[in-house]
Amino acid sequence: MEFIILLGSVALLMYGMKVMSEGLQKMAGGKLRNILGTMTTNRFTGLLTGAFITTSIQSSTATTVMTVSFVSAGLLTLSQAISVIMGANIGTTATAWIMVLGGSFDMRMIVYTAIVVAIALIYNKKNANLGEFIMGLALMLLGLTTLKMNAADMHLDQNTAITDFMASISGWGYGSYLLFLFIGGILTCAVQSSAAIMAITMTLCSTGVLDIYMGIALVMGENVGTTITSNIVALSASVQAQRAARAHLIFNLFGVIWVLCIYRYFVDFVCSMVGCDPQNVGNPIILNAVLAAFHTSFNVCNVLILIWFIRPMEKLVCMLVSKKEGGEDEELRLRYIGGGLLSTAELSILEAHKEINVFVDRCLRMYNLTQDLLHTTKGEDFNKLFSRIEKYESITDHMEIEIADYLTQVSEGRLSIESKQEIQRMMRVCSELESIGDSCYNLARTIRRKREYGKEDFTAKQYQHIHSMMQLSLEALTQMKTVVEQTGHRYVDLNRNYNTEHEINNYRNQLKTQNIIDINNKLYDYQMGVFYMDMISECEKLGDYVINVIESTGVAEKKLRP
Repeated sequence: MEFIILLGSVALLMYGMKVMSEGLQKMAGGKLRNILGTMTTNRFTGLLTGAFITTSIQSSTATTVMTVSFVSAGLLTLSQAISVIMGANIGTTATAWIMVLGGSFDMRMIVYTAIVVAIALIYNKKNANLGEFIMGLALMLLGLTTLKMNAADMHLDQNTAITDFMASISGWGYGSYLLFLFIGGILTCAVQSSAAIMAITMTLCSTGVLDIYMGIALVMGENVGTTITSNIVALSASVQAQRAARAHLIFNLFGVIWVLCIYRYFVDFVCSMVGCDPQNVGNPIILNAVLAAFHTSFNVCNVLILIWFIRPMEKLVCMLVSKKEGGEDEELRLRYIGGGLLSTAELSILEAHKEINVFVDRCLRMYNLTQDLLHTTKGEDFNKLFSRIEKYESITDHMEIEIADYLTQVSEGRLSIESKQEIQRMMRVCSELESIGDSCYNLARTIRRKREYGKEDFTAKQYQHIHSMMQLSLEALTQMKTVVEQTGHRYVDLNRNYNTEHEINNYRNQLKTQNIIDINNKLYDYQMGVFYMDMISECEKLGDYVINVIESTGVAEKKLRP
């Protein structure tokens, strides 16, 4: 019975932290991302930013994910990202102090009151995110309180089997420390929550099952274990994501190595700061404070040492994770969302935004290849270039399906109203971008059919008109790229975009009329006129798709098409 309550308490703690983190990110996710993008001008501001954000949202994983996103988007350098990750390690130590405060007295009355307030706010709709945060905090504190009370009822210190086992493996010197360090890492990987293992460690130490040295070894293992999870996830992610994950692992491994060299001295120093005897702590509250103090001291000291070696760390992770020349096959991989859903739906939406930006870049690249195809004369070069365009068309189909499936999974989680609307907009954008890819492929097929026709070529005047139309389409695509990337600005001036589309429509109508006149004047035969107008009309369709993308982003919600 007690064991079931123990598992339930840990599960309640983990779930409460998750709900609390999600609620905070829904309330301030955009603001926190803006802070992350603007307040990392040097290693010290990056450190403070990482610590502030992680303390706010109680999730170092979430901070790391946001950091990697900004690195991949070119908004942060890798060295700036490393400083933010260092700050995240300091920020995550606040969780242990919350556990110390929450477990020091019976908080059930406060917890139940908070749950009532949270439910009222959630049903109020307007303050649902705040209610979710309060509910998560209440569940976390309830889990801590239940865990503490259940541990006392279990009387683990009187269980001879457990005490004898612990006594047998506690006499191995540094071997015992390494064993518990390994166990802490494995357990953290298994449950994917360093907070849960920290709570279990505090419970074992406070009941007298573990002495302070073994408990701290478990805490060190948790620090390593939480980085292993992110490294596994990063295996299917971008090169920059892998480098950031490796930097996180190197940071914590370095800390573990130097602390092990002076282990007992460092633990005794932390105990002296708290004001207790490491051989006989006695008071469970003081013992938990020692664990939290060690967790903080470990990460702070590690940062004070390594913050001066960020450049060497950057070079090391670049050597460990070299940029692979993937060629064209690399284009088939999604860059940001290949590792499954992230810690929260809000962050998953951010990653999908980055993937859509890549989608836009690939559409632009495909269009430029189509322009090159128009002037490729050699048969072998023409076939090779057409095959590349054909491959890009399959890439756009693949990206639309993968991003849409990903967003569908995200939509199944708990989302704010704004996030649900954002997902709908993003799915429409993906559909229109795939249509742009189809349009580019249709242009390439028309060029190939004209080449296979073989009787004659476009006239100089036709080429001039095609170039002008394709230049207008390129201008529209470039403007679209700018709008799509401005995810933080909901309303922008789109007059230029609509003027370009209006210009494309007028030019198409003008050329359509002129084409009939030129065919009647026998400047070229009817079939060449068909190929010519197919290209002009396809460029005009492409312009329509561009406007559809822009309107789907939501930036034009208060604008009317001319």
